[in-house]
Amino acid sequence: MTDRTFSCSIDSTLTVIGDRWTLLILRDLFRGVRRFEQLRRDLGIAKNILSDRLQKLNDSEIILQRPYQTNPIRHEYHLSEKGIDLSPSLIALMHWGDRWYADGQPPIILTHATCDTPLTQSTHCISCNTDVKPTDISSRPGSDIVQFETIRAQ
Repeated sequence: MTDRTFSCSIDSTLTVIGDRWTLLILRDLFRGVRRFEQLRRDLGIAKNILSDRLQKLNDSEIILQRPYQTNPIRHEYHLSEKGIDLSPSLIALMHWGDRWYADGQPPIILTHATCDTPLTQSTHCISCNTDVKPTDISSRPGSDIVQFETIRAQ
């Protein structure tokens, strides 16, 4: 196990999803692209790279493979609960890119399916019931690190 005093959740996450192709595969899966050949064509990705990234996502339980054909066996790829939980991160990356690289003209606008209102994203403090600006965020050790440090000091 990694010494948690020298790791962080961002580092752990990037180990699994931290390359361009993996993020674009996830984007396509969120858009409903499910089959290998559809992913390959949409992304313009080499088969070996796509196969490798899908296997890594499957091994990490971010996607689920579901067979849709048996001879030869072919799979559809679906986001697991763990994969669906990546949505806010991908939306944050998209909004950042919209702001800094789209010259005020985002190529895609995410909307609420029910009312078609464009989505925003914020960090919210449940105690104060207010949105928190990035400059107002602080950090503290998580409980595992505090316990680890206490045990190490004894």
